[in-house]
Amino acid sequence: MNMDLLIPIIFTLIGASTPILIAALGELVVEKSGVLNLGVEGMMLIGAVVAFAVTYTSGNPWLAIACAAFASAAASMIFAFLTLTLSANQVATGLALTIFGTGFSALFGQGYTGRPIELFRSVFPAELALHPIWRLVFGHSPLVYFSLILVVAVWFFLNRTRAGLILRAVGENDFSAHSIGYSVIGVRYAAVAFGGAMAGIAGSCFPLLLTPQWAERLTAGRGWIALALVVFAAWRPFRLLAGAYLFGLVMTIELYTKASGNMGFFPSEFWAALPYLATIMVLVLISLRRSGNSAAPACLGKPFLPSQ
Repeated sequence: MNMDLLIPIIFTLIGASTPILIAALGELVVEKSGVLNLGVEGMMLIGAVVAFAVTYTSGNPWLAIACAAFASAAASMIFAFLTLTLSANQVATGLALTIFGTGFSALFGQGYTGRPIELFRSVFPAELALHPIWRLVFGHSPLVYFSLILVVAVWFFLNRTRAGLILRAVGENDFSAHSIGYSVIGVRYAAVAFGGAMAGIAGSCFPLLLTPQWAERLTAGRGWIALALVVFAAWRPFRLLAGAYLFGLVMTIELYTKASGNMGFFPSEFWAALPYLATIMVLVLISLRRSGNSAAPACLGKPFLPSQ
């Protein structure tokens, strides 16, 4: 394949994968603590609209990312209070958070529809990215490098630190963790806040990395793909990286097929639905495999009631 064509395809693949990877890593940590938060899509939308508004107003993408992380973490605390303190149903509350985030972003973003902002481009000198191969190394947005560093950081935290061991213990057996003096609710609050912040940063990728204009439902269901990806990766960070880039490849095929006008035997709607069809296929295959959910934390989605 021509290098002039291959490099843009790889760039598109990496860009499409980055928000899914960041959101999924945040959700992986949340689920490892025993909490199931289905509000990822809503938190990503909150992060997207806040990042767009801050960038449009201040022109500072670093500030925009920080504000997006804070806003989505604050939204996740609503979920945490309802599910961890009041013991509300986690599935229903997560869905409600997605509905809230969708409505909030639509309302807050009304005044920004169609207004452009600058993409958050590479911070390296342009001379380093002149050659196509070096462009793959130095030509990306800082958000891409952050996503790759985050994979290693999450793996190291979960497998090589005492805090990660405590978090995993809380997710596997909350009563045992509570009996030896660990704050189950405190650990889960921290995990949910982290997952919310990562969803906010993932949402900020859409206006800063992919589409420098605001539109309703800008994330286009990527939060749901991130949720499915956590299961697909069996709650392992490096598998998550491979899965995110696999879904990024599917999305890239869709984009380039539509851009070329060569749809083959399928209508354009099929190619638009392809990433979500792939998600459904992955979940079906996992459900058919008996050991598919064996890696799931034992307390996932179960409320912690120490008095019982």
